[in-house]
Amino acid sequence: MTESTSEPKSAPATLPNSPPPFPGGQQLFRLDPGIAHLNHGSFGAVPIPVQEVQAALSAELHADPDTFFVDVADRIAAARGRVAAHLGADPDSIAFISNATEGANLALNAVELADGDEILVTDHGYGTVSAAAARRAPVTTVRLDPDLPDEDAVREAVLAALTPRTKVALLDQISSPTARLIAGPALLADLAARGVTTVVDGAHSPGMLADPLAGGADFWFGNLHKWGYAPSGSALLAVAPHHRARVKALVPSWEDAQGFPRSVENRATVDYTGRLSAPEGLDLLDRLDAAKVRAHNSALAAYGAQLLAELPWLTPLPFTPGLAMRSLRLPPGTAETPDDARELRERIARELRIRVLIWPWPGGGGIRVCGQVYNRPEEYERLAAGLPAYLPR
Repeated sequence: MTESTSEPKSAPATLPNSPPPFPGGQQLFRLDPGIAHLNHGSFGAVPIPVQEVQAALSAELHADPDTFFVDVADRIAAARGRVAAHLGADPDSIAFISNATEGANLALNAVELADGDEILVTDHGYGTVSAAAARRAPVTTVRLDPDLPDEDAVREAVLAALTPRTKVALLDQISSPTARLIAGPALLADLAARGVTTVVDGAHSPGMLADPLAGGADFWFGNLHKWGYAPSGSALLAVAPHHRARVKALVPSWEDAQGFPRSVENRATVDYTGRLSAPEGLDLLDRLDAAKVRAHNSALAAYGAQLLAELPWLTPLPFTPGLAMRSLRLPPGTAETPDDARELRERIARELRIRVLIWPWPGGGGIRVCGQVYNRPEEYERLAAGLPAYLPR
């Protein structure tokens, strides 16, 4: 840890722009009220109405397993159609998968690569997704300074890293640690014009972005269980028409002959109840008014970041307006390695009863706060009051 010459300030007071509570938001969840859950972006949380639908499906399965599994492929297809309607997608262009990492592997396995071809990733990418690229081909990692001011600067940095060997670009739509847009429509269009196959990690996009499939990537995958209110294990893979014939399931099933999408979304006797109840999460989001939910969540995240920015040791990072996550840099000597970041995260959770993401970075890691309808301004105030005790003075 390094010493800071900054004089500590008193805990930030409630700011005048404190967002009002979302009507009924807390009552929609069964979260422990003794914990400030400011980390919705990592695992999400399932609303009670969606939990109840999933529980009914589970009871149906246990009452008559034969009928459930005989019919499940058709029921998954019907659920996929409901999700597609929410996203403005062709039901045949998307498939249910378990998570974003599975989507990365399915997509990269479907890309035709020759000796010498390379995959471009960024240092903001999710670890297991970037690891999937490294298994497939040599990887070029673009170093994106977290302080890059805007989307254009990010786009220029990515394009400058292309080489004649770059065949694929695997990019976050919204970066998990730094909470900003990377693979926007303009960058995707530039990459397509250069003949680069685009694979987009949209883990945070469904529910947070009004049009998560904007940009027309060759491959896109995203989680429904984060901002789409679906149960865990509910995600999507979207594939452009000319790639679909090459998408092969990671595990063979009796639906293989059907081709994409059914071939990749049926996995023997896995638990399908999350996928079958996933449309209920998006239905709930619409009933709450998705635009109002997004505006509220973004305002809460901004409020939390504003409070933290009042601390002398934290530096706010450039952000993409409208997102429900904000990140700030921690002081040098803090959370510079994955182990140190994990230790700090768990100390804050254990001692302050607050859940946030602490992400590692050379020269000082970062902290990310999220906003969701169950959150309250006083939870961020509690974080801002308690966090200084965990930072170098």
